[in-house]
Amino acid sequence: MTVTATSVGESDQLQPQIAPASGAARLLRLVPALAAALSGVLLYVSFPPRTLWWLALPAFAVFGWVLRGRSWKAGLGLGYLFGLGFLLPLLVWTGVEVGPGPWLALVAIEAVFVALVGAGVAAVSKLPGWPVWAAALWIAGEAARARAPFNGFPWGKIAFGQADGVFLPLAAVGGTPVLGFAVVLCGFGLYEVIRLAVEARRTRAVRRSAAAVALLSVAVPVVGAVAARPLVSDKAENGTATVAVIQGNVPRAGLDFNSQRRAVLDYHARETERLAAEVKAGKVAQPDFVLWPENSSDIDPFANADAHAVIDTAAKAIGVPISVGGVVERDGKLLNEQILWDPAKGPVDTYDKRQIQPFGEYLPLRSLVGAINENWTSMVRQDFSRGSEPGVFTMDGAKVGLVTCYEAAFDWTVRSEVTDGAQMISVPSNNATFDRSEMTYQQLAMSRVRAVEHSRTVTVPVTSGVSAIIMPDGTITQKTGMFVADSLVQKVPLRSSETLATRLGIIPEIALVLVAAGGLGWAIGAGMRARRAADA
Repeated sequence: MTVTATSVGESDQLQPQIAPASGAARLLRLVPALAAALSGVLLYVSFPPRTLWWLALPAFAVFGWVLRGRSWKAGLGLGYLFGLGFLLPLLVWTGVEVGPGPWLALVAIEAVFVALVGAGVAAVSKLPGWPVWAAALWIAGEAARARAPFNGFPWGKIAFGQADGVFLPLAAVGGTPVLGFAVVLCGFGLYEVIRLAVEARRTRAVRRSAAAVALLSVAVPVVGAVAARPLVSDKAENGTATVAVIQGNVPRAGLDFNSQRRAVLDYHARETERLAAEVKAGKVAQPDFVLWPENSSDIDPFANADAHAVIDTAAKAIGVPISVGGVVERDGKLLNEQILWDPAKGPVDTYDKRQIQPFGEYLPLRSLVGAINENWTSMVRQDFSRGSEPGVFTMDGAKVGLVTCYEAAFDWTVRSEVTDGAQMISVPSNNATFDRSEMTYQQLAMSRVRAVEHSRTVTVPVTSGVSAIIMPDGTITQKTGMFVADSLVQKVPLRSSETLATRLGIIPEIALVLVAAGGLGWAIGAGMRARRAADA
């Protein structure tokens, strides 16, 4: 074994170099790749339904160890492996009913964003205070994933794995970007603290400024989260409302539940009428309004008198307004719609889903997809159209913001309802097509983060579960099982004040993207100057 000094920028330490012919050398070259993939898996394990949120910190610490001091090309490959390790298991639910093809294609595309972040982190890892630049780059990558391709896919934001964690109050400060930044910064800072501690033991010469930055990278996110706790409140500001969440269940899981649309409607009407009987018997409190899930009436009640009658009978039985999730066709457009149904007047207001799901509610590149597999095009025979306005229903005096299923993953859709006056939020969803996968728990965690982000009660009515009622501090107070008919009734606080995150909107994300761009520019400039100096 010989020891040689590496070039400036590759590492600030002497590294052992093993003869290329050695079998041990070949194995050692695999260590970074294996570590990158396994740290991605570790990050996945930190996500719901597990409550191991803290595993995100060692996951990013290992990722930082893998990337620090490497070339951007190596960072690109290692970042892709990290992305695969994270996203392959996280998104396996996308192939539950349609097979592995769409799942693998989605992961392959989304992991490219993580690969680009890996390249950037490798570049900035040679800068002073690199954990800050690296964490900002991760958030920049999430910002890009939330917007492209096909209007983005934010699933797997680091913030969504922190619903049970100590960092959660930071969502009220700057939304998911600030919450995610704190977690990633703490993880990279953890590695830097360990690295400098090892270096200090070996050389007894560590720059105080570097040690201070490393310690602050760990301490500031934790202290900030503790300081943000007073921003999270369950206090009612506009009185309370007694809300009922209906989970009617579906005849069976899978895509073919859609062929039994009338049964699904009947199930939700039946569960509402059962609740009405319990209210009349004095067993349950009278709700002020009732919330049904997405797709609870896939039969258009505006065009089908029978469906209209079923919903109207249920509304009259319970005697209060119902928000019904329907699929309707209007002016030649297919819409995923929430319908406000008054027991006396019938349908009085609607909200059309704005962030519709690619390959689920509309099919991009239809001709290309059809050429690959005709079955996929048959699953989405007609594209849904997008709504254009926020949806806030006035239900017995309470203003309820509607965020339909997939929309909960997008920052702007939730915030728009709050800024439009919503005093609480409902996330009507349909997860029946994903069977008993982790998808429903991942989505439920998103709603918990949104509750804290905007300091609002959030209800989650789901066709097949898990339905839940979430307090403004992110605590689940009631929830159902999966694939059972059930209802939840609870008095919840109504709030109208806006958190700092609500008021700032996209500004924290823009600021972090600019920090990432500044760090990357600095790293590129430093590399160019170093090459010119070497040439001279």
